[in-house]
Amino acid sequence: MATSLADRIAEAALACPDVTELTAGPRGRVMTRRAGPPLTGVTVGDGEIEVGVVVRYGRPLPEIAEDVRRLIRPLTGDRVIHILIADLADR
Repeated sequence: MATSLADRIAEAALACPDVTELTAGPRGRVMTRRAGPPLTGVTVGDGEIEVGVVVRYGRPLPEIAEDVRRLIRPLTGDRVIHILIADLADR
């Protein structure tokens, strides 16, 4: 089975050293529905991508968000990228 765009975006976001996990966010809306369990933490729309992350405490959050954007941008085409930092981890 081919890897979906959402799966590739999730993999790229998790490659950021400051991202500890993906999250659907406080309202559980950042996810991709698919056969089997939903993919938590990535929503792919026609004109935008949303990625929900939990990040390590320590660095400025805007810098971490930009790092995630930089990692996923090659996959997203012209779509606007929104990064939701939903929580901080101390690990």
